[in-house]
Amino acid sequence: MMKAGFTYILASQKRGTLYIGVTNDLLKRIYQHREGHSDGFTREHNVKRLVYYECFDDISEAILREKKLKNWHRDWKISLIEENNPEWNDLYYKII
Repeated sequence: MMKAGFTYILASQKRGTLYIGVTNDLLKRIYQHREGHSDGFTREHNVKRLVYYECFDDISEAILREKKLKNWHRDWKISLIEENNPEWNDLYYKII
């Protein structure tokens, strides 16, 4: 049975520190980041704003996309965000 997945990008601020992740429950995972429930990079660097995400029918596709995005140059990641979210709005409020 296939399970849906999401690849997402968080930012500390507009053009700030970026974090790329993958999950099967986007709302829950972003909430965890926002509330500081996740130790590590996002908590340490205050990376909480959801600025980009993609949906996939299968979690394995989301994982492949995450790996691909993590290998992109920073400028490419910024361009991807700005093509879809030019104001760098926090998309968390659109998914709750």
